[in-house]
Amino acid sequence: MMDRKRVVIMGSAGRDFHDFNVVYRNAPTVEVVAFTAAASQIPGIAGRSYPPELAGPLYPEGIPIVAESELERVIAEKSVDLVVFAYSDVAHEFVMHSASRALACGADFELLGPARTMLRSVKPVLATGATRTGAGKSQTTRYLAALLEKEGLRVVVVRHPMPYGDLVAQRVQRYATLADLDRYETTIEEREEYEPHLDAGRVMYAGVDYEAILRQAEAEADVVIWEGGNNDFSFYRPDLFIVIADPLRAGHELRYHPGETNIRMADVIVVNKMDSATPEQIAEVKANVAALNPHAPVVLARSSLTLQGGEIAGKRVAVVEDGPTLTHGGMTYGAGVVAARRYGAAQIVDPVPYAVGELAETLARYPALERLIPAMGYGQGQMSELETTLNAMPADLVLSATPIDLTRVLRLRKPVVRVRYELEEMASQSGAPSLTDLLGPIVELARAGSKAG
Repeated sequence: MMDRKRVVIMGSAGRDFHDFNVVYRNAPTVEVVAFTAAASQIPGIAGRSYPPELAGPLYPEGIPIVAESELERVIAEKSVDLVVFAYSDVAHEFVMHSASRALACGADFELLGPARTMLRSVKPVLATGATRTGAGKSQTTRYLAALLEKEGLRVVVVRHPMPYGDLVAQRVQRYATLADLDRYETTIEEREEYEPHLDAGRVMYAGVDYEAILRQAEAEADVVIWEGGNNDFSFYRPDLFIVIADPLRAGHELRYHPGETNIRMADVIVVNKMDSATPEQIAEVKANVAALNPHAPVVLARSSLTLQGGEIAGKRVAVVEDGPTLTHGGMTYGAGVVAARRYGAAQIVDPVPYAVGELAETLARYPALERLIPAMGYGQGQMSELETTLNAMPADLVLSATPIDLTRVLRLRKPVVRVRYELEEMASQSGAPSLTDLLGPIVELARAGSKAG
């Protein structure tokens, strides 16, 4: 035991757990002494432990999860040899600051790559990734799933982990109905990703142990779609990797980890939000993409907005947006603000005077946000604060641009109008292939049955 290499994994309850499961769980020469977690990405993770039921026989007491601010202390007290970096959607500069912290304490610093961490499937795998969170992965995944289903194929979506509750109970989660959302006590952020697939009649999986998830998903799928979280790369080795670039954050494809990795690895690149970005932003993204990956076909698309549940013209609206896109994603507005302006809302009500609890703290932490509310809902407490804030605002209605039906989880005393946004391909002017064309090899693989090797 004294000869085992001592390792700390830096992450936020996602890739860090996956990297451990795949690379370190059964490695007798390695001892993972701690995970670190940053509250800025996922609140409430630090202070818990990765349980022994998931950590395996080498870890009968589990593995502690400590605040990332404690990294130096843990390295010193545990004589750590190696720090493994497993965050996504962070600036390249943050990666190197983290490396400097580890190196200054005498430890090595490492990032695990696709060859060591991607699992192989016997079924065709289509994966979606992005340059930043909020680029449009979810709507792209829904669009691709629908195209494959039109070919008569059974599609199962596997979503990047968001394990905020009982990790043992969340080891493998299968969602087929809306009742499953309640059964697994899902948060608003989880529902944002899961609910649209369930509304479409599609089975999806999430959880903690992604090899066990894959084996179960394979049993009921002709094609497995991996839907990444943040801008992480796939946990599964894809047969086709489609990456979404966001021109509203032009230049971020060069400056964020692992978004740049995704662009360089992509088989297909989708430049989304063509209807919202300026010509200069679009040109910058196209130039950067061409420099990083000149061989990948580029598909142009927009997010098509529609209102569901009523009109907003002349109304005072409280705008609710997808949370992560606006916090660590760095956007100052989203589809709700765009819709409010496009469809003639009289006023976007400022939520700051009415916000309570952690929601108020979030708005204070991100003063550049426009007059909107990020859909904070990592637990019942945050959902209650969101409900209280919305009910207190002097608005005629709630304009909800989160992908979920808020009335399923909140008791609101105002009408709710939903902003729906779906991917819409733009006609090619240069003879470039469509996404339907590019899915051809996946369709052929699925119809041929299981893959060899």
